Amino acid sequence: MSSLDDLTNLELAQALAERLVIAPADWHRLKANRRAQALQQITTALVFLLKDDSQEALIRLNQASGWLDRSISAPPCPTHGAAKR
Repeated sequence: MSSLDDLTNLELAQALAERLVIAPADWHRLKANRRAQALQQITTALVFLLKDDSQEALIRLNQASGWLDRSISAPPCPTHGAAKR
């Protein structure tokens, strides 16, 4: 096991992003949890920023902002949330 001093900023950000990702099994429980959704987007944005991908980072930051200001909501569940055509 490596110490925190041995990890790069990118590795730390990736570990945090992996820890805060909403797993498929937790999607129903956390789909409307604005804090969880924003945390997931912000940590992903940090990973992209550390990889010098400002455009992708900005997309994720805008998503996080939307969760926090309530301008976006979770889409319906693809397995049963929308009527089949």
